[in-house]
Amino acid sequence: MSAATTAVERQSALREARLWLRDRPLIPLLVLLAVLIATLHMVRPGIINEGWVASWIRFAIPLAILAACQTLAMLTGGIDLSVGAVASMAAYVMATQAPIHGPWIAIAVALGAAALVGLVNGIGIGVFRVHPLIMTLAMILVVSGLATVYFITMVATGVRVPAEMLWLGQQNAFGFLPHSLLLFVPLAVIILLILRRTGFGRLLYAIGDNEMAARLSGVRVWQVLITLYVLSAVLAAVAGLLFAGALNTASTQLVNNYLLPSVAAAVIGGTSIFGGRGGYGGSIVGALILGVLTTLLTVAMPMLGFVGVAQEAVRQIIYGAIILAVAAAYTRITESG
Repeated sequence: MSAATTAVERQSALREARLWLRDRPLIPLLVLLAVLIATLHMVRPGIINEGWVASWIRFAIPLAILAACQTLAMLTGGIDLSVGAVASMAAYVMATQAPIHGPWIAIAVALGAAALVGLVNGIGIGVFRVHPLIMTLAMILVVSGLATVYFITMVATGVRVPAEMLWLGQQNAFGFLPHSLLLFVPLAVIILLILRRTGFGRLLYAIGDNEMAARLSGVRVWQVLITLYVLSAVLAAVAGLLFAGALNTASTQLVNNYLLPSVAAAVIGGTSIFGGRGGYGGSIVGALILGVLTTLLTVAMPMLGFVGVAQEAVRQIIYGAIILAVAAAYTRITESG
């Protein structure tokens, strides 16, 4: 066998391996998750117990919901940078309206306010053709400003997270299964079914793959995008309510720091930032990976001399590096395919 033939076969094998990894992102993700858990156990023996598992899942759930927002938007080639601001606003609206109107009306008002933000995003992106990055970035400022005005008007009311949200956000079943799974599991199943079994899901992929072709085939792209960003905002609000329940507090900036992790979870999960490829299953595993990574960094950074504010700074640097590395690796895989 000649050297040229061997080289061709090697290149063909590498190409097949790249395609295999591209089409089955869950397998390497689950391997990475297992490696991180094993590393955490080696760095801090005994840390992985019933309490840690419950806390890990509890905080991975709202992050996975925020990752759903990014997954849906990124499938169309867009992004939703407003999810952190919307989630924080929804949590604060719920916590200030609950003492006045009760929990269920407060939750409905919070979800309605979030849907309104999503509608504005969708109209700006779908009708007026504003780039999703610019539109949702501008909405961060708008929502944050409105939340500050609302905070000033409601400062005398006080903040109270309803007992129902505390039960959902803080309590566990069997010692290690958070009650929030009762909400997340059906929600995740619905999102997965939407993407895999419905016309709306197929349209998201079609728009991300080739928006012009989708328009020429008769797809009302603006309607799809409006629906998408309303859904994204409502999901962000749900995540904000769960964060408020888990932490027993609410503020106008409660979830702001989870914007970058939500993007990282979707990218880690195999959703292409260029649109047309990805899925929600990988984003869920991505959120779990980031949960383990957060614990690992929290344990390891004091050993490396990083304490206090430096820990959060290093964490943000690592999240950004993960996004860049995975995006670059994905580009190489797809170009090779």
